[in-house]
Amino acid sequence: MTTNITPSQLHLVSQDITSASNVLAPFAVTDLFIQEAAKDKHSFLHFWTTIPTVILGMKDTRTPFLTDGLGLLKTRNYQTIARNSGGLAVISEPGVLNLSLVLPNSSDDPITVTQGYQLMTDLIQATFSPFTKEIEAKEISESYCPGEFDLSIHDKKFAGISQRRIGNGLAVMIYLSINGDQDARGRLVQQFYHASLKEDFGTNGYPSVDPDSMANLNDLLQQNWSVSEVQTMLTNAAETLFKATATPLSLSTHLGKPDVATAYEKHLTKMKTRNQDILKNGAI
Repeated sequence: MTTNITPSQLHLVSQDITSASNVLAPFAVTDLFIQEAAKDKHSFLHFWTTIPTVILGMKDTRTPFLTDGLGLLKTRNYQTIARNSGGLAVISEPGVLNLSLVLPNSSDDPITVTQGYQLMTDLIQATFSPFTKEIEAKEISESYCPGEFDLSIHDKKFAGISQRRIGNGLAVMIYLSINGDQDARGRLVQQFYHASLKEDFGTNGYPSVDPDSMANLNDLLQQNWSVSEVQTMLTNAAETLFKATATPLSLSTHLGKPDVATAYEKHLTKMKTRNQDILKNGAI
């Protein structure tokens, strides 16, 4: 495990997005927590789920026929947003659990990019070690949003990791496909790229996306976990791994503090600005 990461306490936050008007909120909250981690040396476990939403990377917003791709997603009743961290398109919906692990990042002993990815990998492997020792971190090139730290079992990807850094704060973020129709998720992202790239599909760094390269954790481990059960498992594993106590934090109460509310609104405004073009296309 990365040795310079030793939070004594983790603020535990759960956020369930049930309205299209709030789909940008988790990203603003994560940025708020990164800022607070840098300033106050706090650490956070920020869990969040959403209504059916396709989360684009900034590279996706530069596809030549983006309007066609957004139109396709709209006909399938998916919201679309552009996130503020790296990577390409992923799907968030009720069977997918998102987690942001937010930590202070000392300039004297900084957490490297590789250490950040390894830290989340350690957490996932520790969480599911009673059920499998086969979780690997390696690129699954035909998955959506492929990367060096894709998490897979027998070459079937179930999770992807990204990072965001602001000043002396760091968020390591992951989505985990727990249940639902993962094959349909893969086909939808594949169809988005067909619509957005036309004859350039599968080129210029955009994945061709083979739905068969991905699977739900429940199917891979022959379990019937709910998203909330996996959240509890991850929380327990984080407490053990970090030798920390996870203390629930009411997000509504926290955002009700005047100084916090002001900071949050600034982050939310930045997300709205980032998504102006998507907003114009009616994808949010």
